[in-house]
Parts: sequence; C-alpha cells; structure tokens
Amino acid sequence: MTISHSIPKHLSPEALNTLFNDARTHNAWADRPVPEALLREAVDLMKMAPTSANNSPLRLVFVRSPEAKERLKATLAAGNVEKTMTAPVTVIAAHDLKFYEHLPRLFPHTDAKSWFSGNEAFANDTAYKNGTLQIGYLILALRAVGLDAGPMTGFDNAKLDQEFFAGTSLRSNVLINIGYGDASKLFPRSPRFNFEEIASFV
Repeated sequence: MTISHSIPKHLSPEALNTLFNDARTHNAWADRPVPEALLREAVDLMKMAPTSANNSPLRLVFVRSPEAKERLKATLAAGNVEKTMTAPVTVIAAHDLKFYEHLPRLFPHTDAKSWFSGNEAFANDTAYKNGTLQIGYLILALRAVGLDAGPMTGFDNAKLDQEFFAGTSLRSNVLINIGYGDASKLFPRSPRFNFEEIASFV
C-alpha cells in the first residue's frame, strides 16, 4: 500500500503580505466597528494552532464597552492611553496558571495533569510560554480575517490583574488593540536584521 503524504502549500504572495510583509502595528484607528463574528473567527483559527500537550492556556477578555475601557485606562502607561481609548476593541491576553486542570479533557490519552500538579514553577513557566505562543497565533489570525492589530506591553500587569482577574488563576501578558488601522498615520517601517544576524546553521 502506498501512503501519500500531503506537501504543505506555499501561501500566495497576497496572503504572505497580509500576514507578514505589509503587516504593521497600528496606533490610530478608523471610526469603524469591529464585528463580533470576526473576533470569534480569529479565536477559532488561533485555537487550532499547536501548544505543548495541547495545554491551551490563553484566555481572552475583549474590552469594548466605555465602562470597561475606563477600568482598563487606569492600568495603561501614559503613551498607550489615546491609542487604546480610540481602538474599537482591546483584548486582554492572559494565561491560566491552572491550565492543567483541563488536560484530562484536552490531552486525554495520558495523565498530563500529573506533570504540573504540585509543581507550581513548571506550571507557571509552561502557562506563560504557551500563552505567549498563542498570542502570536492570535495576531496572525486577526490579520487573516481582515483586522489590524496593535499589540503592546506598556501597562501595569499587577494593577490590571487586580482589576479584571482578582481571585482567579489568570495573569495578564499582553494587550492588543484591534480595529481597522489608519494607514495614513503610520510612520515608515523600521529596519530589520538580515538573515545572518538572526540565524545560523550548525
């Protein structure tokens, strides 16, 4: 019997431009609402990308209402206030330190929960690393459904966690402003390293 292995298809130049080459971090936004359906679609794409033992620790809070925006505002660095208050949506990307409680469901073919129960340092490190990985997936997914993103880390994590996650096992990592970016407000793209400055072969 011949086993056929599918060869991954190279994405079109247009798709690569959307995800990478033309992608920018936006700080100014068109006055245009973001459909909830697109946010749901982006999350459904993001969740299919891999994490270790399928642990899936990312948790998201989409901040849209004026009341929630005001709660968020108090946690922001001064330079991030205007861009966040004018964004149609800001998502708080957090990770669940107790992600392993869900492993019997998410990774049922072995007792993966036992790897983390009682090992807080290992669990916290795993949650942070895989949650951060999923944030990268989410940014690509947002771009893939036609939205622009403005990820940022300029905020008080402890203050935000107290405001939004008090009494829970969730910890904030990154904020992402989401909407339709105003390209006229972008500054020229900054330089990037060349391949040899980033990578090597051994």
